[in-house]
Amino acid sequence: MRKTILLALSAVAIASVSTNYAGDITGKISLKGSAPAEKDLPIANDPFCGKLFAGKPVTTTRFYLADSSGGLADTFVFIKSGLEGKTIPAATGAVHVDQKGCEYLPYVFGLQTGQTLNVKNSDPLMHNVHVTPGAKSGNKESNKAQMAGSKDYEYTFEHPEVFLRFKCDVHPWMFAYAGVVDHPYFAVSAEDGSFKIANVPPGEYVVEAVHRKTHPRGTGITQTVKVGADGAKADFTIEVPAN
Repeated sequence: MRKTILLALSAVAIASVSTNYAGDITGKISLKGSAPAEKDLPIANDPFCGKLFAGKPVTTTRFYLADSSGGLADTFVFIKSGLEGKTIPAATGAVHVDQKGCEYLPYVFGLQTGQTLNVKNSDPLMHNVHVTPGAKSGNKESNKAQMAGSKDYEYTFEHPEVFLRFKCDVHPWMFAYAGVVDHPYFAVSAEDGSFKIANVPPGEYVVEAVHRKTHPRGTGITQTVKVGADGAKADFTIEVPAN
């Protein structure tokens, strides 16, 4: 009897160890092909925004931000499948987006369903925050003016959507894009193309990388990874579409 109990306790302990560790999924997004030249934004020509940019370099679009090694920024990377049956942590903290220099910062960001999004206006002029979800996403459209110095606006979204678009109708070059998923296992690639999806429970997953210009419908490229105690590696190559 004593031996049976000890064996049972050992099995529980082993199971506990095998499920309690978490690993990181890390990798790099690389751009293949020649990206089209970015276009100058008409910020300097705006009677109000132009004052913020007096004497500063011309600001351009941010379609393909790649470094000298080909690392591609602003790619949304997330676990697409494999979380079934696992406990998903509730959203904690808030995500922050700023309207500064007549641009949305950051340009691409991630958000968990139910998580609070704070949108700030740091400019000394009026913007408006126009949330334009896809018609079939289930998320609600919203369009509100935001004066200089006003309180941050708060939003939550209940349905996954890649990408949920924000724009300013007052300044038609201002856009931001949110990858909304129903778990916290996502990341946005940095300036060198690197990313890290932290604290992923052990298991096998399909990871998807979506870039706004190469995957405008929100469906990107995938690969399967197995997360163990040392995490997992997932590199992606995104090709510039042929003209």
